[in-house]
Amino acid sequence: MTINRRDVLRHLGLGGGAALLSGAALAADLPGLLAGQKPLIGEPLVPIAPAAPVATVSTSPTGPIGVDAQLFARAKAALERHRMTLRHTDRIGIADFSSPSRDPRFHVVDMATGQVTSHRVAHGRGSDRGHTGFLEHFSNDFGSNATSNGAYSTADFYHGKYGLSMRLNGLDWTNNNALGRAIVAHQAWYAEPDMIGIHGKLGRSEGCFAFGRDSHFEVMRTLGDGRMIYADKLA
Repeated sequence: MTINRRDVLRHLGLGGGAALLSGAALAADLPGLLAGQKPLIGEPLVPIAPAAPVATVSTSPTGPIGVDAQLFARAKAALERHRMTLRHTDRIGIADFSSPSRDPRFHVVDMATGQVTSHRVAHGRGSDRGHTGFLEHFSNDFGSNATSNGAYSTADFYHGKYGLSMRLNGLDWTNNNALGRAIVAHQAWYAEPDMIGIHGKLGRSEGCFAFGRDSHFEVMRTLGDGRMIYADKLA
């Protein structure tokens, strides 16, 4: 079932007069929607920490602290390139797949203040066949189960295999199959923080951006409604 703006307004009990509510106002109701999530039958139940480990920092003259300057420059260039296709450019997400999955490598950057909030995110099993915890390569191919690099725009919410999820549109030739491949942002038990203590790394997705529950909520709340996510790896 797809959750669009009208569905969320109905969930909130608001009439047609509220149709001009902003994406931020709609995102405020995400806790209630996320509370209805249930794990897929047969999945291990993983204890959920009260809060996901995140780091909030400020900027330096070279850019947001905690985000590689070269990668941030690539993300800014992508933001300018795709500006006309995005509804909002106040915040962007940057997935730094140069880092291992045990590190908080998905950065939400406020473009006005430079504030950064960082989260752990899983990569696709096709990008890490040996399950080393490091992304080895990208792929845009159907059936690859790999992560794709490039710029994405966030789209609508829907209920899927892992509960409330967010669709993503690939904006570059390196990820333009994202919608057809069902590459989305979703919550997953194998991306919870306690996987680090058990395995030293997160589990792997089928190419999706998979987060622990609390990080997933924050990413949907801050990046939903037509913002950009940029994913890449520095050589």
